[in-house]
Amino acid sequence: MSEKSKRIFLAICLLVPFILYSGYYYAGMINNAPFRFSDFESIELRWGYPDEMVNYYNSKTHEYRYLNKHDSLVSKSLKMRKDDLQYLHSKAQTIGFFNVDEDMTAGDEALDPSPKPRYELTYTYEKKRKKVTFDPDFPGHPKMKEAAQTTIEEVQKMIAEAESR
Repeated sequence: MSEKSKRIFLAICLLVPFILYSGYYYAGMINNAPFRFSDFESIELRWGYPDEMVNYYNSKTHEYRYLNKHDSLVSKSLKMRKDDLQYLHSKAQTIGFFNVDEDMTAGDEALDPSPKPRYELTYTYEKKRKKVTFDPDFPGHPKMKEAAQTTIEEVQKMIAEAESR
C-alpha cells in the first residue's frame, strides 16, 4: 500500500463512523426539539381542590369558568391575543417549564387530610403536549417547583389581564 492510500484508509476509518454517529446523535435531538411557538395550539389551566377543579381556562375554545366570591360558577368567553400567548410560551421556555416533571403533587393525603389547592397546566402543540399537575406544597426540587409555580402565576396574570380588557 502506498502512503497516500494508507492516509485515505485511515481517514475513512475515522471519519465515516464519526459522521454516522453524529447523524444518529443529532437526529434524536432534532426529534426531541424544543417546543416551538409556530406549532403552538393552546394553553389549558385547571385549578381548585383535587376533587373539584371547577376553575378552568382554555385558550383554544376561549372557555373561562371560575368560582366568584359568592361561590357561584361564572362562565364566559375570554380570548387572549396572539401576543399574550407568545409571551406565555416564551416565558415558559425561559423559566424551564418544559423540563419539569409531569406529576408535582405532594401525595400522602392521608397524613394531612385538609384540602390543598391543585393546578393542572397544559401546553398543547401540533405533535407534543406538556401537562403538569402541581401542588403548591410540593416537596420536590425547589427550582422545578419555582418553574412550575411561576409559569402558572404568569398564565393567571395573563388571564386577569385579558379579562380586564
